[in-house]
Amino acid sequence: MKKIILLIISTLLQTFLVLNAHAQVEGVKPEKPVKVGCLFPLTGPGGLYGRDSAIAVQIAKEQIQNDPERAFPHIAVKIEDTRSKALRSVQIAQAFIENDKVDFLCGVVSSSIARAVTTKARDHETFFIGTDHASPSLVTKDLHPYYFRMSNGTRQSMLAGAKYISENYTVADKPIRIAFVGPDYEYGYQAWDDLRAFLSELDVNYEIAGEYWPKLFETDYTLYLQQLLASKADIVINGHWGLDLVTFVKQARQFKLFEASQFMNFDAGGNYEIFAELGNDMPLGLVLSARHHVNWPQTEQNKQFVDIFYERAGRYPSYAAQGAYSGIYAIAEAVRRAGDAKDKDKVRQALETLELSLPEDPDGFLSKMDPGTHQLLQVQAIGKTVFDNRFPPATVQLGDWHIYYPPEEWPVFNDE
Repeated sequence: MKKIILLIISTLLQTFLVLNAHAQVEGVKPEKPVKVGCLFPLTGPGGLYGRDSAIAVQIAKEQIQNDPERAFPHIAVKIEDTRSKALRSVQIAQAFIENDKVDFLCGVVSSSIARAVTTKARDHETFFIGTDHASPSLVTKDLHPYYFRMSNGTRQSMLAGAKYISENYTVADKPIRIAFVGPDYEYGYQAWDDLRAFLSELDVNYEIAGEYWPKLFETDYTLYLQQLLASKADIVINGHWGLDLVTFVKQARQFKLFEASQFMNFDAGGNYEIFAELGNDMPLGLVLSARHHVNWPQTEQNKQFVDIFYERAGRYPSYAAQGAYSGIYAIAEAVRRAGDAKDKDKVRQALETLELSLPEDPDGFLSKMDPGTHQLLQVQAIGKTVFDNRFPPATVQLGDWHIYYPPEEWPVFNDE
């Protein structure tokens, strides 16, 4: 009888301990997630950039949550399709802020749309992490305490481009004739203004052979190509991106522009999407760059990023993917350091002193936030198109690299 009583007591005690432990687990409040609302064009113009960004966001989230060394916060991301429409984007941002109570906005491909969204972020004191757009306005005259950009801007691209021209095309006895053709909106205007400013700073002897401004999403560049050929420019600087650049290159080949002038695009021309879309129609010998490259830097981190993306998407990433990946990591690291997403002063301080190791960083370099402009400072790699079929359907990649590190002090312009 005594043994039976002891057995019953033992069983009841074990049951109590199990139930109590279960109650304690059930009673623990789950970690409150950091809410992020991302705005990407998933359809329409720029849709590939948005879809690539969405995949990269998921990759970053999984890596953050599975990091064994750093106690990152839980990130909850909601993505909405902007369709590359400004009014729709502002409405989405408003809903993210007021209905979803997000801690961060992120994304946006178009600079003009980003300018509209950043105003909404400023007015509501909500952090906006830019992941793809590149206009200097966002980090100069439109800058506010809640905006931070995680991708190279056109100003960084144009500084590297001016250095490339200075090092490779300076002729002592006569000026270089340079023509510009780019989209008729702020992104194109700022790129051309900045390139000329940097060329002058570097004492490059040049003259303007022509300026041409086709509208965004132009389909027929015949008139502009005729004028470019007539300009007899030594160098044609192109400011197009995405399908506009694909269309321009296809038509420029027919006009034999690439035989007449050295073609350069320092901000978006070297994007993998361009190479994949053009395939064998991509000319060799063009001088291009982009905000991320599938074949540079040749680091294990970049290789892993490209390989993981390919496994998920069945295609290689455009540069927008790395920007979105960086944005989610920036949010996670800033909140980890701040301790609480609601402590905006600490989050801002963490973002202003942010250093991250990202796929586009060469060995020994960390991407670093410039506290004055909230622009992430990164390395710019400029190359020439060469035959390379390791990343199909593209048959061309960049090679013959020239690498440009960011300055210690970011230059101040009169628009600031």
